[in-house]
Amino acid sequence: MRYAVYFTPPEDHPLTRAASHWLGRNAFSARTDEQDSPCTRLSGGQWQELVSEPARYGFHATLKAPFRLSEDRTAATLGSFFEQYCAQEQPATIPRLELAEIGPFFALTCAGGSEGINALCDRVVRAFEPWRAPLSVAELAKRRPESLKPRQRDLLQTWGYPYVFEEFRFHMTLTGAVAEDCKPLVRSLLEEQFSDFLGKPLAVEHLGLFVEHESGQPFYVQRCLALKGRGETA
Repeated sequence: MRYAVYFTPPEDHPLTRAASHWLGRNAFSARTDEQDSPCTRLSGGQWQELVSEPARYGFHATLKAPFRLSEDRTAATLGSFFEQYCAQEQPATIPRLELAEIGPFFALTCAGGSEGINALCDRVVRAFEPWRAPLSVAELAKRRPESLKPRQRDLLQTWGYPYVFEEFRFHMTLTGAVAEDCKPLVRSLLEEQFSDFLGKPLAVEHLGLFVEHESGQPFYVQRCLALKGRGETA
């Protein structure tokens, strides 16, 4: 079993609904209903190939990447700590949400200043580190450390994830890898699907505690809580 601390808007938020429709899956629900492609310009098979990987993780932005619990910790105490943390942590704001290509995939990213969300991620990474079991040899190999920059390898070894602190970039993944010749079509579809949110601010005022019950299975939102503090975090 693995846990993760992600940013997600609440289940009833319009962005969550739009993203769940695009991904074909709502991480707040245990249902795994089959769904047709949400757009007429993609066949069901093309769409499933496009979204299968991000759909497994659910709509989110990674703050504390998936981790196994340390042997001296329990799921119950993690839940209690998560509740306490959210009660003390302060919200942040994405000044402007934009659609961007990050290598081969598309994601919603932060534009107009990322200091607030970067600081929040830093605090989450540090606060939940004592709960993380060290990476196994297999988990470390899965991250392909040989392909990372030296600083990213250091972060992977120390924090269990290579994209934290100065290597962090806020993003909410919407696709898997997209072939170059398909990118214009996919961009057009995403701009249409998320037109109500692009170019506008997004409040980061909730955190989700996600859980993966078995390796390779979908992640689900176990708890989603509002951030109610002023920054005096535990």
